[in-house]
Amino acid sequence: MSSKKYNVGIIGYGWAATAHIDAINKTAHAQVTAIYSSRPLDSAALSAKHGGKIKAYQTVEALLADPDIHVVDITSYPSQHCAQAVAAAKAKKHIILEKPMANSLAEVMQIFEAAEKNGVKGCVCFELRFSGQMESTKAIIDQGLLGEIHYGEVDYYHGIGPWYGQYRWNIGKKDGGSALLTAGCHALDGLLMCMPGEVDSVMSLSTKSKSEYFTPYEYDTSAVTIVKFKNGAVGKCAAIVDCIQPYYLRTHLMGSHGSLLDNKLHSDKLKSDKSKWSTLSMKMCDSGDVNDHPYQSQFEAFFEALDKGQDMPLTSFRDGLRTFKVIFAADQSAASGGQPVKVV
Repeated sequence: MSSKKYNVGIIGYGWAATAHIDAINKTAHAQVTAIYSSRPLDSAALSAKHGGKIKAYQTVEALLADPDIHVVDITSYPSQHCAQAVAAAKAKKHIILEKPMANSLAEVMQIFEAAEKNGVKGCVCFELRFSGQMESTKAIIDQGLLGEIHYGEVDYYHGIGPWYGQYRWNIGKKDGGSALLTAGCHALDGLLMCMPGEVDSVMSLSTKSKSEYFTPYEYDTSAVTIVKFKNGAVGKCAAIVDCIQPYYLRTHLMGSHGSLLDNKLHSDKLKSDKSKWSTLSMKMCDSGDVNDHPYQSQFEAFFEALDKGQDMPLTSFRDGLRTFKVIFAADQSAASGGQPVKVV
């Protein structure tokens, strides 16, 4: 029997789940001991593949009824997230929840309220907040090298075509949702991480590539959102999942003392040459493969927060709710042809 404190049950055994299992098992605090899938699984085969002793469950209800499971990790289809997360909260299980939290703001609120009511903690998989690129960016901001930020851009470029794991179900409105919900949410969440203050309103426009790769999509696969902050700052987020290019998470921040463009910095506080950028040694986000995402760092932070009985830093359910309020307002704006929408 493992000496690790938290037993984790996985709900939904797909591509993302395999990356989660590996990351959880590498933490100092937890191990995966149960998996539910809609297709039949063999406990012995799962244990041999992932290590440790893993029990396969045929229903979510049976997994949630297991008193030895402390945390559930929901990696199922987005349209199933709300019902499964609410049920987990009622079963007093802490929750790791893949993005998007759910496909409507009402469902996100249900998840948040169920967790609050039942005293369970949550982790939303906005794991890029724990990436080298975003951690270095935030450190530069916190050290004041940019000064007061008045404008920022964080953009997501990742063509999710037939070559990509989630394409099969991602093309449908039911589980893909929108360019922001399916993947661009990483960029908008990154913008909110970098830009101080609360959001006042958003304006968004969307369109779609004419490439045959993206024809099956039931929703617009490119969206651009302008974010107006209550402190007067302005941000921009492009969510492009129909591009034909390498993965690119772009950051460009401008403040009263300098600018940051991806891994290039210029700050008057450094007294450097005004005609040149300084190149920073930061690990850039350059892959959409879930196996390259920093889940382990995020999950370590979650389990450490559970030990303290606290919400985790950066990606708690409260943090996720803030981001998804902006995302759903942006999608509402795009549906109206770009009319401004207040964020409440």
